[in-house]
Amino acid sequence: MTAFLTPQQRADRTSAAVEAAAAAGRGLGLTVTDPTVLHDVFSVVVHLAPSPVVARVPTVLPRPDDLAAIAHRQRDELDVTQWLGDQGVPVIAPSPLVPREPVRRDGFSMTLWPFVDEARSKEPDYVANAEKTADLHAALRTYPARRLEFLSAADPRFIEDSLALLDRHPDLIGAADLDRARREWQLLEPLVRSRSAFEARFPGIDLQPIHGDSPPANIFNAVDGDLFADFELVTLGPVEWDLAALGPEHEAAYNRGARRNGTRLLDQEVLAFVNALGALRIIATLTLAPQLPELVRYLKPAIDHWRTTPFAAGMSR
Repeated sequence: MTAFLTPQQRADRTSAAVEAAAAAGRGLGLTVTDPTVLHDVFSVVVHLAPSPVVARVPTVLPRPDDLAAIAHRQRDELDVTQWLGDQGVPVIAPSPLVPREPVRRDGFSMTLWPFVDEARSKEPDYVANAEKTADLHAALRTYPARRLEFLSAADPRFIEDSLALLDRHPDLIGAADLDRARREWQLLEPLVRSRSAFEARFPGIDLQPIHGDSPPANIFNAVDGDLFADFELVTLGPVEWDLAALGPEHEAAYNRGARRNGTRLLDQEVLAFVNALGALRIIATLTLAPQLPELVRYLKPAIDHWRTTPFAAGMSR
């Protein structure tokens, strides 16, 4: 059976992240007397009060000890959000009060952001956000993406390792489901690992910098207006990746925004690919459940839905 983190172990991890963030802030010259946790799921997000700075400390990760790899991704996020802010795009850019670099402290690698007041009474409009995603993509097209890797947001190593590891966790996923996931991965893996294979399979589909982690769900409702946020998985890929698993209503909204921007509409074959790939990432994420036990409950509806869909989302071979 799978061994899950106990509530006390989870609380201890949060406390360690808060202490590390506060110490890192003080080390950078910030006044930190009342660090306050704003969010605690995959990352512990800490307001370093009274300073107007927020630390985001990733804690639930496939390879939490690989701080160099974590920092590499964090640098990409800091660079792209600063660039977007400089272009006038509504985005949460890095804090101007500290150097624009990941900070390593006590076994964590963290990033620092401005504290932004949230419009807590406003409900997110994910369909409208999908249309706004086309605006983000239009802005990102000219980002100098030399450092960005092809579909790094999919993390093929994580998928491969997880599908191997899940044999040991029959309480998380059954044998028939795992067999189907592995067969789907055999079909999809070459297209994820090789840009040239992707381009051969989908000729004419341009690749560009994209958010990487469902931007319609990562628009922050600030008091002064909506802001794009959480570019932790920024990557090079097809725009369809940012719409994976959202469905026809959101796809239609995105296409409205694309027409307004004069950019490419979503391609149905590529959508099938990213939907299938996104489903495998969800299954792979089950291996993080020992670090975050509520994931089993969160992921169950998506996995139940995946069982009802055609093999590899109906993507032709």
